[in-house]
Amino acid sequence: MRVVVCLFALLFFHSFALCQSSLNYLYSISGKKTASGQHNREPNAQPAKWTNAIDSLTGHYPKLWSGDFLFQADNIANRGMMIAEAKRQWKKGALINIMWHACNPARSQPCGWDSTGVLSRMTDAQWQQLLTDGTPINARWKQMMDEVAVYLQDLEDSGVEVMFRPLHEMNQGLFWWGGRRGANGTAQLYRLTHDYFTKTKGLSNLIWVWDMQDFLSLATDLTDYNPGNDYWDVAALDIYDSGTGYSDYKYNAMLKVAGNKPIAIGECQVLPTAAQLKTQPRWTFFMGWAELVFSSNTPTVIRELYNSKEVENLKE
Repeated sequence: MRVVVCLFALLFFHSFALCQSSLNYLYSISGKKTASGQHNREPNAQPAKWTNAIDSLTGHYPKLWSGDFLFQADNIANRGMMIAEAKRQWKKGALINIMWHACNPARSQPCGWDSTGVLSRMTDAQWQQLLTDGTPINARWKQMMDEVAVYLQDLEDSGVEVMFRPLHEMNQGLFWWGGRRGANGTAQLYRLTHDYFTKTKGLSNLIWVWDMQDFLSLATDLTDYNPGNDYWDVAALDIYDSGTGYSDYKYNAMLKVAGNKPIAIGECQVLPTAAQLKTQPRWTFFMGWAELVFSSNTPTVIRELYNSKEVENLKE
């Protein structure tokens, strides 16, 4: 089955990560099953805290484990612990997802969750520096990517495939990297980042997840922030709008932009129901956001989802 899926993918797409087993798995379940997933945010000293909490509640480990390179001093210092957990989870059979809440390269690292850190802004002049080779801000971003690439290379050397989700929620103006439309906006930074990791650093174990948020402008956003089909393998949508939830509008918009590529629920606090997954079967995974899963869903709802026939957990 994996060989067939891989050959099919090679006929239609030109991504760098197409023949990896994790991506083949997503193709194989697309339209049939949805893999369960759980994010483990701060602290990196406890990189399986929320994954273990799901098992304690449901009796199932999620199929997808997720970590974050993060931005605070202690979490940067403990990136190695997060990577060691990624290796353990891979050996258990989990899909590995890693994201990066990065500090602003025009400012300082480490940083905080505030207006001088992850939530800071760049001036237009600083943004142009970021995208221009040889400038101080561009060099600083590459230095920060070098630091992360060491860990990604360690995973590659250990045979671990990574669904890599940097610059997430690109249409979200909350973060320093997001909210810039057009050819020279956030999409260009994504292309620069992709090419640096894959071409300059030579990483071949990355499955690129292009991630958006579920604003009402989604249909337009998917055009304005698309870095190009050659730059991503999976299209993910973070679903936080409680008023519209898992609407057909969002699902159909993702199907339209993805074509035959996998789509996924990149983050959520309110989990999808088994009934919703049955009517929207192309979601290949959902990823619950750390502690919000437990504050936004009752224990009964979480158990029902993890025990439903629509969902594939780790042991399956």
